[in-house]
Amino acid sequence: MPRILLTGATGFIGRHCIEPLRSSGWQVLAVTSAAVDELPAAEGLSWHRADLLDPRAPAELIAQTRPDALLHLAWHLAASSVENYRWARASLQLLMAFAEAGGRRAVLAGSCAEYDWLQEQPLDEQSRRRPATDYGISKNALGELVEGYRTILGLSAAWARVFFLYGPGEAETRLVASVIRALLAGEPARSTHGNQLRDYLYVEDVAGALVKLVDSELEGAINIASGRSVRLRDLIAEVATQLDRQQLVELGAIAAHEHEAPEVSADVTRLRRELDWQPAFDHRQGIARSIAWWRRQMAEARR
Repeated sequence: MPRILLTGATGFIGRHCIEPLRSSGWQVLAVTSAAVDELPAAEGLSWHRADLLDPRAPAELIAQTRPDALLHLAWHLAASSVENYRWARASLQLLMAFAEAGGRRAVLAGSCAEYDWLQEQPLDEQSRRRPATDYGISKNALGELVEGYRTILGLSAAWARVFFLYGPGEAETRLVASVIRALLAGEPARSTHGNQLRDYLYVEDVAGALVKLVDSELEGAINIASGRSVRLRDLIAEVATQLDRQQLVELGAIAAHEHEAPEVSADVTRLRRELDWQPAFDHRQGIARSIAWWRRQMAEARR
């Protein structure tokens, strides 16, 4: 059975990749910085603890696991933080160690934050990149290095630029999660005017696209998104309608950033035509599953 190293395996996207990878025939070597003693064991799944920011850890991890493929999702998500640059360095070290050990297929997670959001929409993989945050700068720099490195070595590698997402495991301060939590608690859900257009995709669909990308031979950058932007106010309204708490939504209660991009949307031609991938969930289904997950989480927290 081929072996795949999955970093960030307990993270927002990574946790949703485990079962699709196993179903696709991979032995999943799941990596986390947390303690692994209480994590669920299963056939085709083993857990490995590593702090990838330790300069020795990437090479040691590859030497210990000897994977055939790599799906690298681990990153500390902070828009402005020096830690982003440490993650870029660690990610390159991991990829180099993987290639030098004979690894044959790598997929690494990039971000729509690499693009200039104020240019013409939708954004395709060749659109101008001018990141506005440390996170975007670091991802963009790493993506350039990955492209150069794979070209020189002939390594099969893809750079997955993930756009906006939501679903079980999302940070509670992010848009969809914060609205769900507020409305479940019977509290006001405060937001900006909500007229911004953003390309959102349910997290299980993101994971499914990444796993299919691992199993493919596609190389270079590819957008991971729905290809259909939605107004934030409509996404919020879907949550409120499903919970029957429309009266608690307070649009315009928070000032929008003066220079905020009115639209950020993806051209998903490569994703659809070359990878032959389509999402399995629409927003109604994705939000329903997200509500159910948060309802369970909040109930358990009250016990």
